[in-house]
Amino acid sequence: MKIHLILVFTLMSLVACSGYQPAGEKLPSTDGKEVWTYITQTNPYKSWGHWPGYDGIYPGKSPHGAYLRLYANSAALKAAREGKSMPDGAIIVKENYGKDKTTLMAVTPMYRVKGYNPEGGDWFWGKYGPDGTVMAAGKPKGCIECHSVQKSNDWLFTQPK
Repeated sequence: MKIHLILVFTLMSLVACSGYQPAGEKLPSTDGKEVWTYITQTNPYKSWGHWPGYDGIYPGKSPHGAYLRLYANSAALKAAREGKSMPDGAIIVKENYGKDKTTLMAVTPMYRVKGYNPEGGDWFWGKYGPDGTVMAAGKPKGCIECHSVQKSNDWLFTQPK
């Protein structure tokens, strides 16, 4: 019985730290508000794992914050750890902080949706204020132009460390 409880708690801990998406859980559409609700309420990104090698806050650059924190759901983490392309349903969320490292300036997710945006690697991009105000969502020209220089890296600037 004792070993059974240890196994159950171990499994629960692994699931909680992995960005696990419960089986049958519906991913959001490409509506900006729906994506925000998904990453903050349905499957809160702060319960996901950090992008491999980026466990804490690290220096950023424009157009993102002076400091960043990077989260990824289970689909994105699995692909990153295996050195594979991001699959449909992969979501990467970047928190953008000010120079003081504590003021959250924006939350910027990337969400891969098959067939949604072929010209942009099938990525949905979003930029939200700390309160969830949609500042940009969908196929923002600036995001696509900037990330297009990384087409060969799945449109991602960050490599797993």
